[in-house]
Amino acid sequence: MTPAINEAKKQKVDFTIHQYSHDPNHSSFGMEAAEKLNIDAARVFKTLVLQLDNGTLTVGIVPVSGQLNLKQHAKAAGGKKATMADATLVQKSTGYVLGGVSPLGQKKKLVTVIDSSASDHDTILVSAGRRGLDIELSPDDLCRLTSATFAPIAQK
Repeated sequence: MTPAINEAKKQKVDFTIHQYSHDPNHSSFGMEAAEKLNIDAARVFKTLVLQLDNGTLTVGIVPVSGQLNLKQHAKAAGGKKATMADATLVQKSTGYVLGGVSPLGQKKKLVTVIDSSASDHDTILVSAGRRGLDIELSPDDLCRLTSATFAPIAQK
């Protein structure tokens, strides 16, 4: 079990675990999940850790079929600018390795913003805490468990 799965169990939310054989040579962890699980890429979300101009670390959750709009994310998270956080900071603050960062069960609770397109789906998939392992749950449950907000932070 990963901290993400343990968190979902502890909070008694409905979820499904999806496992697949991870290929370390694949160019995109999120697209790999969508392809191997045969799930629409608009329902598979990647978890990105960013640093605001004031140094605060934040999490952006966007569909793997799109990209994060840094400016929109910064605005939604309470900053002016955002950049991708350093890998060492990501691993230290979340407890997860890159490519397996889950929004659930992180070491430190970070300000989290979920792209508003998540609300278009009954369930979405996010990393369950390691490469080749995803957790499927409702966007509302994800929002509640991470104390997140919804905002339009993705671009196609």
